[in-house]
Amino acid sequence: MSPKSVVYKKMCKDKSVGVYMGKRDFIDRVDSVEPVDGVILIDPVLLKGKKVYVTLACTFRYGKDDMDILGITFRRDIYLCTRQVYPALQDKEQCTLTKVQEKLLQKLGENGYPFFFEFPDNLPCSVYLQPAPTDVGKHCAIEFEVKVFSAESQDAKVHKRSTVRLMIRKVQYAPENLGPAPSVSFTRNFLMSDKPMHVEASLEKQTYYHGEPIKVLVKINNESNRTVKNIILSVDQTANVVLYSNDSYMKTVATEDSGDSLGQGGKMEKVYTLLPLLANNKERRGIVLDGKLKHEDTNLASTSLIKKGVLKEVLGILVSYRITVKLIVGTGLIGFSEIGLELPFQLMHPNPDSVKESEDDEEVVFEEFKRSNVKGMGEDNEGNVSAGEQ
Repeated sequence: MSPKSVVYKKMCKDKSVGVYMGKRDFIDRVDSVEPVDGVILIDPVLLKGKKVYVTLACTFRYGKDDMDILGITFRRDIYLCTRQVYPALQDKEQCTLTKVQEKLLQKLGENGYPFFFEFPDNLPCSVYLQPAPTDVGKHCAIEFEVKVFSAESQDAKVHKRSTVRLMIRKVQYAPENLGPAPSVSFTRNFLMSDKPMHVEASLEKQTYYHGEPIKVLVKINNESNRTVKNIILSVDQTANVVLYSNDSYMKTVATEDSGDSLGQGGKMEKVYTLLPLLANNKERRGIVLDGKLKHEDTNLASTSLIKKGVLKEVLGILVSYRITVKLIVGTGLIGFSEIGLELPFQLMHPNPDSVKESEDDEEVVFEEFKRSNVKGMGEDNEGNVSAGEQ
């Protein structure tokens, strides 16, 4: 049996246009980003002389679609590019096609028309601020959308029955050149103690992958007359909303309350393990996730990498991670103080090996392109149309 190549499809309600794409996730490898490509199937009879256009949009949402206060909308287009697909402005034979497009055109026939977009270097990746279980509607997110529509002209009013909207994702993958492993040390002097307490914390590497345990090495040389009552470790996610404000949100996504103690003059060296997972934070509002297409394929947001020469303001939401090591130190009969160390690190997807394009003998299997109806994220709604549509 020949291997199968899944192709996602979606038709508009009046069946005049449909979209076929070989993937929904497009990888940002820092130095390059996978292009968006696909094929649009048209029905010339149902189009009735109208033209067909395709748009790639990157949108920053920071509120519900129906919210409008003093004329201020809670949506901002970061990037918008529209191209005419039909009638074709270039002969199909002159187009450079991907393997998927070639196979789709063979399958769909003469009414199939290819399209191709390249992401600009300064666009952010898909992220989504998880709402509370009781919240409804659209919320703070960076979203990417491919929209296909038919109209008399690009600027004419668009009927939503003649429009197809597809949510896609731009996903950050780990760079090939990784940085040094983080480490930090601190010496604390105490009142009425001749000698200090030395604390060190370090990680094995700078970049960890989603679902990978993080091992933290903690070393303590307690030469002081104080006692360590407890050692608490946490993974903290920080989200900076930089597009319209300087709001910053920090959420703990994993914690380890060890209960370990260390007496006066003692030494210890121990490895603690932390595992930050979305599965342990599903009901927590304000956690930032990678853009959501369906519930199963979402995880905690990847670390935002700022490319050289790109203004951070256009990235919308910047995500970073750190590990905090906190020592609770007794200072007397009832008093306590804290010693805190921070280890910044990156949480990302592994950079996959180069995937070979589909071979000629692979069978094309079509799958409906839509999102699952989950809390806070409805299905792709063809009724949600932008200004100028009716």
